[in-house]
Amino acid sequence: MTASFTTLGAVIGLVLAIILIIRKVNPTYSLILGALIGGFIGSFDLVLTVNTMVTGASSMISSVLRIMTSGVLAGALIKTGAAEKIADVIVKTLGEKRAIIAVAIATMIICAVGVFVDISVVTVAPIALAIGERAGYNKPSLLLAMIGGGKAGNILSPNPNTIAVSEAFGLDLTSLMIKNAVPALCALIVTCILATFLSKKKGSMVTSEDLEQRDSKDLPSFIQAIVGPLVVIVLLGLRPVAGITIDPLIALPVGGLVCSLFCGKIKGFKEQAEYGLSKVVGVSVLLIGTGTIAGIIKASALQYDFINLLDFLNMPAFLLAPIAGILMAGATASTTAGATIASQTFAGTLTSAGVSALSAGAMIHAGATVIDSLPHGSFFHATGGAAGMKINERMKLIPFEACIGLTSTVVATIIYLIGF
Repeated sequence: MTASFTTLGAVIGLVLAIILIIRKVNPTYSLILGALIGGFIGSFDLVLTVNTMVTGASSMISSVLRIMTSGVLAGALIKTGAAEKIADVIVKTLGEKRAIIAVAIATMIICAVGVFVDISVVTVAPIALAIGERAGYNKPSLLLAMIGGGKAGNILSPNPNTIAVSEAFGLDLTSLMIKNAVPALCALIVTCILATFLSKKKGSMVTSEDLEQRDSKDLPSFIQAIVGPLVVIVLLGLRPVAGITIDPLIALPVGGLVCSLFCGKIKGFKEQAEYGLSKVVGVSVLLIGTGTIAGIIKASALQYDFINLLDFLNMPAFLLAPIAGILMAGATASTTAGATIASQTFAGTLTSAGVSALSAGAMIHAGATVIDSLPHGSFFHATGGAAGMKINERMKLIPFEACIGLTSTVVATIIYLIGF
């Protein structure tokens, strides 16, 4: 297949987009402008560039539709108090002595059942800070536990990044979620080890000013809170278990409706859905912008040059999957954008090289969690703000976060190598 754009043009476009994002230009516009300029430099054909951008954006529509409907579940879990109740029960069950483990598991589960990773951290943060203040844990250890738990839950959740990767590789969403269960568990274990290590180091402590006054009287029971997510799991699990396909576009909003109904908040379902939509609109628009530059990169010689480089270095082609996930997520400071660009660009190349679509998708997905929380992205600031942490102290957590993401990536790669 002949490339329509040069590697130089694709790289210039991506670098320009990164610079603009770092300069606080809207990420969607940054990606679109990077695609336009990179495509033109790589082809000197403006019509071809625009048509390729439109094609790339169009390829994202099915993912965008599913992501928009996932907002119904997220909105219901947050607004009914179900997500907070699940987190609260887990933390109280494990107790103050195991607070680090409890916080990590709580965030993992909240994210795994369909709440976006940044919102998962924000949801668990008040609970984590309250128990941290009583047990004497510092903020860095608590925040790392939440972030690491979120990273673990994110790669086995029906979240935007998982949907985008499954769409690019033509995979069943449930299969991709299950594939990364072991890498997620390993990431959780490393999270607990590193967060416990940080708890014994110097760091800012939780004070009364950091704590929020929460009214727990209006929260549903644990049984009520967990029904909605369980319905989603059952519906998505019908395909591998019984051969019955329930698309996420149906399963996720149905789970949200059931959550609202069982939590006794069905009268507020409209507001819950609107809240959820407000949380996914930004991601949906970002994916359209991501599609434009992914279209240019996919139609460029970059993927072939990447394979040639691996051959020159005597490295196997399957390493393209985790490396692409790591680099693209780091470039965009977004798990969703990074996983989308990497999977859209290299899906065909990886499968042509003999790497199974499921394994390639899992490795890209895990790789996208390594350096996705760099300061030019919103996740860095949202999580730091949730814990009331200053930027310089938040920066020190990045290497630890990278270790957690790298753990799941290495494990996903090992699983592919042993053919599991």
